[in-house]
Amino acid sequence: MTYRAPIRDLMFTLTEVAGIDDVAATGAFPDYDAELMGAVLEAAGQFSEGVLAPLNKIGDQKGSLYANGTVTAAPGFADAYRQFAEGGWTGLTASVEAGGQALPKALELAAYETVHSANMAFGLCPMLSLAAIEALEAHGTEEQKRVYLPKLVSGEWTGAMVLTEPGAGSDLGSLTATATPNGDGTYALNGQKIFITWGDHDATDNIVHMVLARLPDAPAGPKGISLFLASKFHVKEDGTLGARNAFRPVGVEHKLGIHASPTCVMSYEGATATLVGEPNQGLSHMFVMMNAARLAVGVEGVGIAEMAYQHALAYALDRKQGRSVWTGQSNAPIIDHPDVRRTLSVMKARIAAARAICLATGVAADLAKHAATEEDRRRWKGREDLFTPIAKAWSTDIGCEVASQGVQIHGGMGFIEETGAAQYYRDARIAPIYEGTNGIQAMDLVGRKLSMDGGQAAKDLIAEFKATLPALGRLYSGKPVERFANAIEAVQDATLWILDRKAATDGAPDVLAAADGYLKLLGDVTGGWMLAKGAIAAKAHLDAGGGDAAWLEGKIALYEVYAANVLGHASSRLATIGQGGALLERMSAEVLAG
Repeated sequence: MTYRAPIRDLMFTLTEVAGIDDVAATGAFPDYDAELMGAVLEAAGQFSEGVLAPLNKIGDQKGSLYANGTVTAAPGFADAYRQFAEGGWTGLTASVEAGGQALPKALELAAYETVHSANMAFGLCPMLSLAAIEALEAHGTEEQKRVYLPKLVSGEWTGAMVLTEPGAGSDLGSLTATATPNGDGTYALNGQKIFITWGDHDATDNIVHMVLARLPDAPAGPKGISLFLASKFHVKEDGTLGARNAFRPVGVEHKLGIHASPTCVMSYEGATATLVGEPNQGLSHMFVMMNAARLAVGVEGVGIAEMAYQHALAYALDRKQGRSVWTGQSNAPIIDHPDVRRTLSVMKARIAAARAICLATGVAADLAKHAATEEDRRRWKGREDLFTPIAKAWSTDIGCEVASQGVQIHGGMGFIEETGAAQYYRDARIAPIYEGTNGIQAMDLVGRKLSMDGGQAAKDLIAEFKATLPALGRLYSGKPVERFANAIEAVQDATLWILDRKAATDGAPDVLAAADGYLKLLGDVTGGWMLAKGAIAAKAHLDAGGGDAAWLEGKIALYEVYAANVLGHASSRLATIGQGGALLERMSAEVLAG
């Protein structure tokens, strides 16, 4: 089937749920308005539908090619990337000074959702360039910004994030790559890195690597890591490219999915690099890039879920089998079977919730920088920090779950590669691992983000949940409102329990044992809040006599589906959250192996 960009859903979510109008009201984005938003999303959708989606299957089948120390992109990808760069898609939020368009972050995220839906393997390449741009804007020297930012913003060059080593994955404090001063302000990088997404390719003339390594006198552990910039080719004073730098790919990984995204093993053999930011502060500097990538990976989860859903819906409309319980028609399309329709409805509701969480995180990021007062900026920064691990982990879990359900809708045909459903399942599976596994996101949420300012960001969020109840009560009666109210009570109880256990001297095992369950609960309830806001807005449009009535009624029904199938289970999350560390301690290696 062909991909159809959900432009109307994206625009509705941005304006009615995520709150992009609040960003516009700051005056920080004078070129932005609703008309521009529509134009950007329409253009992104057309490019994704017409250029990227047709390459998705061939990219999966053919993949990238490694030979003789170089990587060749999958067929058609290099040309597609050149068109992508010419369209200005890597400069949506970058500063005007660097050649960007200085548009809101949430609009960029919405545009990139269409890219990830159409071709997730392709979308990973510019996604990392965007993260490199943010890191350089925050911590690069004036010379680094002058030389590299314009080329990254224009898309002429791409960026790569270079962290992982064979012996240092999530524990970056164990990395051993070194950076030795050359005596001229540059450094010689040595070491091997693995899992470097788009670390080498032929789609652009140059690739800018952002590399974590240790200085000779660096302290042990994470406090001894510095961040360096090394480009594939040296850049001359006039901006032209010179000789090849001393690093190269030594292979590409053979992966479950995203076959067209070259995941490289890179060898640095005295490669020339420059320091980014302060010595031994590389981990904090890299977190600018990582947090940008975490939110972008969350959008990947939404994108791949949307594509899997569209594929499954098309199949359910076309595949005929059995009798419809509603019309009595024999040999009816399988969408007329209640379980299939329920599954599709829950898929759609979860996607809408995840989309809203990711776009709301983008809105929070912009308001954290541009809100009118310091107090407001601090409050929005707390919201951004709280939402980022949820956007990444919850949304990528949704990506896997929806893609799996898409296979299920196809039945046996879903397990056959020719139908295409299996590719979305395979591609989706990497996203919960990327940029810190979802377990790490959960630990970050309960270990750091929840307790900042004494848990005020979470308490403010819960207060906003509660403030929605009166309007929700005017729209629904009975269970749809009760389920949200009960879910709010569950997340409030869980939040207070975790904050209490964090304050206890022996509470760490309990908090970490609760982390995954708490993130899922907070994601579930936040998603419900987002859909509730969408339903309330849809009702207001209906009452005003505006818009497509059937489509708006669908937004109201979508919340009810979510309330019944997701919020209805919120209280059961408390059992997982409260199981305690002692129980898991009893599940020793001997018990698990026995």
